[in-house]
Amino acid sequence: MSNIQQFEEEEFTTQFNGQTILRIFAQVRPYWYWLLGFLVAIGLVSALDSVFTYLSKLIIDEGIGKKNPEILVHILVLYSALIVISAVFVLGFIYFCGLLGERVRYDLRKKMFDHLQALSFSYFDKTPVGWIMSRVTSDTDRIAELVTWGMLDLTWGVMNIGTAAVFMLAINWQLALMVFVSIPVLIVVAAWFKKRILVEYRDVRKLNSKITGAFNENITGVRVVKALSREAGNLGEFQELSGAMYRAGYKAAWLSALFFPTVQLISSFAVAAIIWYGGVQVDQGFLTVGGIQAFATYVTFMLWPIQEMARIYAEMQRAVASAERVFSLVDAVPDVTDTPDAIDPGTIRGDIRFEHVDFYYEKGKPVLQDFNLHVRRGETIALVGETGGGKSTIVNLVCRFYEPKRGVVRIGDHDYTGLTLNAIQSRIGVVLQTPHLFSGTIRENLRYGKLDATDDEVEAAAKVAGAHDFIVDLDKGYDSEVGEGGNLLSVGQKQLISLARAVLAQPEILVMDEATSSVDTLTEALIQRGMEALMQDRTTFVIAHRLSTIRRADRIVVIEKGRITEMGSHGELLRTRGKYYDLYTRQFRDELMREYHPWEREQQAKGAAAL
Repeated sequence: MSNIQQFEEEEFTTQFNGQTILRIFAQVRPYWYWLLGFLVAIGLVSALDSVFTYLSKLIIDEGIGKKNPEILVHILVLYSALIVISAVFVLGFIYFCGLLGERVRYDLRKKMFDHLQALSFSYFDKTPVGWIMSRVTSDTDRIAELVTWGMLDLTWGVMNIGTAAVFMLAINWQLALMVFVSIPVLIVVAAWFKKRILVEYRDVRKLNSKITGAFNENITGVRVVKALSREAGNLGEFQELSGAMYRAGYKAAWLSALFFPTVQLISSFAVAAIIWYGGVQVDQGFLTVGGIQAFATYVTFMLWPIQEMARIYAEMQRAVASAERVFSLVDAVPDVTDTPDAIDPGTIRGDIRFEHVDFYYEKGKPVLQDFNLHVRRGETIALVGETGGGKSTIVNLVCRFYEPKRGVVRIGDHDYTGLTLNAIQSRIGVVLQTPHLFSGTIRENLRYGKLDATDDEVEAAAKVAGAHDFIVDLDKGYDSEVGEGGNLLSVGQKQLISLARAVLAQPEILVMDEATSSVDTLTEALIQRGMEALMQDRTTFVIAHRLSTIRRADRIVVIEKGRITEMGSHGELLRTRGKYYDLYTRQFRDELMREYHPWEREQQAKGAAAL
């Protein structure tokens, strides 16, 4: 089952939870005066609406019916004054409601964003980005809507029903009882329709998610679609999804269109009965014409909120489901945290030791077993081996994105669990296979690792990394926009900026994770020079599939199934003719064959031109 399907099912199947509701309204507690303000304001507006209806009755009966202009003037003056007061209350509840909603949104999003910064790397490994984004955006919106406009609609409905019932009983209790009898029928009909409509809209949303996914896949994978001539097949699949969504949407629209006429029909019968019986009461002198008119209005006051209650209930149900998802994020406990006595020694320069380390992501599936490695300060260690052997896990443990399940990792004289996370991670620089740039200028991206860096420091770092030459050739130089994710630059250019960013941050430990695997060999040479400048006097871990990039490493460590099978310099490992020798010679033969392939030379030339 996809994440989207899980999201949709939990959205519609989650039931009310008292603890969750209490937590929702705990978000409002700091602003209780705004909540009270708009609830009082909407309550008074609702009560005044009933008073206006009663004044209309008096206008008809006492002013027009009895032809008494003096009373008519007094009532109209009072009516006008109350309209002004009602307008003030309307302004008040809209103001307080809007203000409260924005504060709740801000507080929830800030709380989630702050908590996301504290969560461990493992949380983001297993949690889809789309899931997190939905919590921060649409789910917070629903919670804010519940505690503001949802509460407002609920208060308005309850007050309308209550005040209308009081005034109807005061005018004529027999007619009031006739209205009350029709209410259960209306509640049953409204509940049945809303339940069916929600089921149909659930299907619409599921299909809409699938269509959105199909759009995304076809747009991002357009090259593959074109290369394999899949246009016709994709069009057929899309038409099938669109047809299914049309049918589900048609059913939902048909039920929605049928709902209101049905409710109006029931309401019309109720009003007709009131008018008929009211006419009888008028003939007998028990009711006035104004009383009948007021009753008809009060019926609307009562029946319309009842119709809306089904909608309000459904929205509240979805808001509670959204709150449960938001609170599940806020309650997520980081796997890696600072111990109470953790310290920041001021530096992490020193030897790094793995001592009998075991690690797994899932129980029963070990990644590292009794792993031991001593890395001397300033040494460059290259990690090689088959995919899944544990190379990335080793550097993830060095960065303390994860911690050993058993054993110890030491930095200098310290068990690194006794150091603060900031002490370690603020002094480690990571250069990834696919560098990530943020929307903005090149200068802003370079400063990301050191926000207070001067322009001279930025340019000096770019020169060390070999990025300065291509940057100054751009139209706006260092102030050129990189685009979303750096999409306005080539892969090689992004990698050089990533290296320059690391140079500027001056890390004490450096991790190079497949930093040159996505570029051609000519671009690789430029990046390699930047890497060598960056690695000087730093403890460095290099992961590389291109073995030509690690020949100058102090030691090469061959990892297989979480264990070290070979270790030594490039020359030493070639002489032993073991696993590394096999990997290197096989790769060298492949590269040699490509070197004489015309198409490969053309691609290399294009890569150089891009830089």
